[in-house]
Amino acid sequence: MQETSPLTPSSRIFVAGHRGPVGSAIVRRLEKSGYLNLILASRDDLDLRDQAAVSRFFARQLPEFVFVSASRVGGILAKSTHPAEFLYDNLAIETNMIHAAWQNGAQKLLFLGSSSLYPQLAPQPIKEEYLLTSPLEPASEAYAIAKIAGLKLAAAYREQYGFPAISLMPANLYGPRDNFELESAHVVPALIRRFHEAKIWRSSSVLLWGTGTPRREFLHVDDLAAAACMVMENYGGGEPLGNVLNVGSGEELSIAELAVLIADIVGYDGTIRFDSWHPNGAPRKLLDSSRIQGLGWSARIKLKEGISSTYEWYCANVASTVAV
Repeated sequence: MQETSPLTPSSRIFVAGHRGPVGSAIVRRLEKSGYLNLILASRDDLDLRDQAAVSRFFARQLPEFVFVSASRVGGILAKSTHPAEFLYDNLAIETNMIHAAWQNGAQKLLFLGSSSLYPQLAPQPIKEEYLLTSPLEPASEAYAIAKIAGLKLAAAYREQYGFPAISLMPANLYGPRDNFELESAHVVPALIRRFHEAKIWRSSSVLLWGTGTPRREFLHVDDLAAAACMVMENYGGGEPLGNVLNVGSGEELSIAELAVLIADIVGYDGTIRFDSWHPNGAPRKLLDSSRIQGLGWSARIKLKEGISSTYEWYCANVASTVAV
């Protein structure tokens, strides 16, 4: 393993995807902690799918610490209808970034996976070693295969070259700057928008996909950012914990219970109905986060508090631009 310099206020830190919910949360956390020498590039400045452009960028900027928080993400509808884009874009982004970071002498790299990478019927709670032990959830398969390849590539560069690359596997994420487009959003922002618009339109009912029975664990992006920065500062990824760590809140509920919670926060008092003809996804996804908790991290933001603040952000920044 190569010797790694500690993260300091003068360290050159590249946060890829800094305009998204996860990347922006990492930037907020770093700035709050006094790390101000940040390297940021918008999609217009740098297409992370372009290998030559990424290689030139790293050679010019020489980042010492790299957060790979950029990826193509989306809910079950987007993943199931655009598998080619989810597979190609994520493969390109992660391979370009991991290779360029190693090639240009980065001190450490943090790769962000997802609980969607685990098997559809994994034992619960899900341990890190359950990866690739049984089939994936079909609707998310293309996305999961791409992200698993990134996780394995980070591990291969660590094993072959001693490159300190660590991967985090967060639970379902939500928070400010999320994607609220109904065709591509994850479940929390999608439900926030659906119930907000139903309230504005005074709709008597809202119809949601699936049966409402699948159970999910949710994590606020600020809690993930705290975990990511702690790992970048203090953890080298060695044994016995390994270089893959789950990051979950431990707070689990059904989609039906989530819908009731969000409807209450939004102030929608109509009927919630479910369309069982549409896919549910995995029946349950609860992470075993004991490894990262052993390093001193734990989730701080309760689900109701986090969704309430996310809804406030949506009202202030998105709702007024949506035709209702």
